[in-house]
Amino acid sequence: MKRWRIAGINFEHFHMGDLLRQASAHPNAEVVGICDEEPERMQGAVKNFGLEADQVFTDYRACLEQTKPDIVVLCPAASKHGEWVEKVAPYGTHLLMEKPFAASLAEADAMVAAMTPTGKVLAVNWPLVWDAGQQTAHRLILEGLIGEVREFHHHGGNRGPLYHGADKTEHEPTAAEKAASWFYSREQGGGSLLDYMGYGATLGTWHLGGKSPLEVTCTWDHPNGLEVDEHSITVIRYAGGLSKTETRWGTFTDPWTFQPQPKCGFVLRGTDGTISCYDYEKTLRVQTAKRPEGYEVPVDEIAAPNRNPIEHLIHSLETGAPLIGPLSLEISRIGQQIVDTAYLSAQEKRTLPLLG
Repeated sequence: MKRWRIAGINFEHFHMGDLLRQASAHPNAEVVGICDEEPERMQGAVKNFGLEADQVFTDYRACLEQTKPDIVVLCPAASKHGEWVEKVAPYGTHLLMEKPFAASLAEADAMVAAMTPTGKVLAVNWPLVWDAGQQTAHRLILEGLIGEVREFHHHGGNRGPLYHGADKTEHEPTAAEKAASWFYSREQGGGSLLDYMGYGATLGTWHLGGKSPLEVTCTWDHPNGLEVDEHSITVIRYAGGLSKTETRWGTFTDPWTFQPQPKCGFVLRGTDGTISCYDYEKTLRVQTAKRPEGYEVPVDEIAAPNRNPIEHLIHSLETGAPLIGPLSLEISRIGQQIVDTAYLSAQEKRTLPLLG
């Protein structure tokens, strides 16, 4: 059995710690190197995974040349996804990019183009995919329980990106930390819309069976003079009806501790019923024509290879099985189209046809 060599490059997104933990825990994988231009951002990983000095780098080229990974995990700022794929792709490794896909549709297409000559896989990780509720809801959809899905209604967010570290450790951010963070920089792709709308647009597209919308209308709020939004609402028009996605930094509580109101998650409406699927909850609520009063469905127990992106990607590479929908470039690209159109719609304060 092949032992997969995994390197983590660029720690700008705190999810790197979670992904390296999954790699370290995989029985057929090992973390062979990490790299970031700011050494202090890697200290937690060095300690947590017992890495030696010769496995820690500040130059990505040295990291790739000396550790020779099979898979590289990338967690750069949203505005730098294209830049980092273009840097790493020539080394001929598979890539797992932490969400979002890219800062723009043009950048997403450039990332695909950079990977094409290598013949290697580029996958996009959307952490909500690994919530049992999302996978259970999609299984029920595929089984035809609510007929053809026509609408999704999504609310996504948390108290704010700097309130949490790896594994959701809590931290109260200072004004200076916000000012220094890419999350609050327009130029670097910050804001709640770009942080969370990709979840709604991409997982919504998955649940809709890959449908593309016709047009998008978005508005947002930039409080306290911030460069970026902390709240956005988007209406997405399809040939079969309207869907919507709402993003927020500043929910009253975090959904993985106590669900805020309104709840974070999805409501899916089909031709024959509905499913409500709220983040991290242990049951879904279903309505059907036979049971219009509604009933609870326990979430599935998720087993390998669908518990996290590392084991899922390794399984796909070993067996040739397709990636779960949102990790695929086809579904993620439609999600990117929706996000790009929403962003421009909010800027121009008008409804726009789907870009791209």
